[in-house]
Amino acid sequence: MSSEGSAGVLRPWSDQDDLADAITRLLEARPGGRLDLAECLAVARRIDRNDEDSWYREWMQCADTMRAAAGGALKEGQLQTAFRKWSRAVDCYEAAACPLSGSRSRQTAVLARMRECARDFLRCAEPQGEVVTIPWRTDYPLEAYFLPAPGDGRRAPTLICIGEPGRRKETSLFRLAAHAEQRGLALLVVDLLGAGPDCRFEEIVGRRDLESAIASVTDYVTSRDDVDEARIAILADDWSSSFVARGIALDPRYAAAVCDAGLWDIHERVFLSRRLAASERGRMSIASDGLAARQIMCPLLVTVPERGWLRADIAARLIAQIKREHPDITLKIFPGEGADSLEADVFVFDWIARRLAESPRRPG
Repeated sequence: MSSEGSAGVLRPWSDQDDLADAITRLLEARPGGRLDLAECLAVARRIDRNDEDSWYREWMQCADTMRAAAGGALKEGQLQTAFRKWSRAVDCYEAAACPLSGSRSRQTAVLARMRECARDFLRCAEPQGEVVTIPWRTDYPLEAYFLPAPGDGRRAPTLICIGEPGRRKETSLFRLAAHAEQRGLALLVVDLLGAGPDCRFEEIVGRRDLESAIASVTDYVTSRDDVDEARIAILADDWSSSFVARGIALDPRYAAAVCDAGLWDIHERVFLSRRLAASERGRMSIASDGLAARQIMCPLLVTVPERGWLRADIAARLIAQIKREHPDITLKIFPGEGADSLEADVFVFDWIARRLAESPRRPG
């Protein structure tokens, strides 16, 4: 897409960062899910800036149309076309959910329809996928999607993809399913939005023990008889905290991990320390700590965009410090402003597949 065309879509929303970001994600999504310029322009032109409901209404209508088209393609046996339509519908539903401060009823409606797209896909996947509920907190179970590895049903290498706080598992499912299938991996995709019809994430988002969810997810995965528990990898989808790095520290069950290695926590510590009085700074850990990464027991991959919230040269310096105590850590810097491009996904999955292939298999 030309930069001029993209700028034309974004121009009306230049004063609203969250809405501009939503459109940018639609334009730059994976090839199978990306809306083309004409589709984005058509929706953008229908949105009435003087009607606060217009953004939600138009993107929901676009998403519903895509979902209906997916159903039509499925009836005609066009599975790949149906997959692309569901994927695009999920992206449009996610756009409709912006801004995140929207009403609870709208957020609930968006979440329900995204889940319906995912369930439609899982039912026709080969092998068929599952919607699973994972116990976590007494009153707050987690919902996840499980896609078995292609093949004869034997114990398979498995990837756990866990969405960072606020990320929806449906977008991860459609982005990653083909990568997992091509490499013979089972895939479990989970987020922290809870199970059931309502999004209850605001009830637990401020908790200091979010990382405890990761052990619960891994307990579930290792209990399955179609998962090779000696070959489990974990992927943190996006960076908005270091809770995945904290959650896998000192847990020996992972053969490989892709996460931020605790860089977000280091960044927050430095940010806060600069705002403390000199007498208080000594009480805080500093950037050289890297505690989570030093305690992670498996090979570790950190992916960083060339232009992101953390400068690439700073990330490289921090990883070099961590590498002194965790030699098997790899830093990959991707060009541009995002580390979730098709190029990045291919690199990440190839790295995971190699690491799981190297992991010793247990008898039986």
